[in-house]
Amino acid sequence: MRKIKVGDDVMVVAGKDKGKRGRVLRIDGDRLVVENVNMAKKHQKQNPQRGVPGGIVDKEMPIHISNLGLYNPSKGGADRVGFKVLADGKKVRVFKSDGEVVDV
Repeated sequence: MRKIKVGDDVMVVAGKDKGKRGRVLRIDGDRLVVENVNMAKKHQKQNPQRGVPGGIVDKEMPIHISNLGLYNPSKGGADRVGFKVLADGKKVRVFKSDGEVVDV
């Protein structure tokens, strides 16, 4: 079980985009692609067959998982994540600061 999954709301805790929030779009090993975080300019060639326009486009680049923290709405910022086994034997993610369950 991963501490951060696709679709989670995360916050950048280190780097040039520190403080930005976004949703995890894709996971590539220990790097994650987060929407509107770590943007880069890409010079894209047009492809009329696919309907892709040419020009300079903004693209999300992967960011290392150590620079991200799961967003805790009750705290209002990034928080560390741990695991806990419930009474029924189900393993869930919990926030370290307040012990609140992340998975519903």
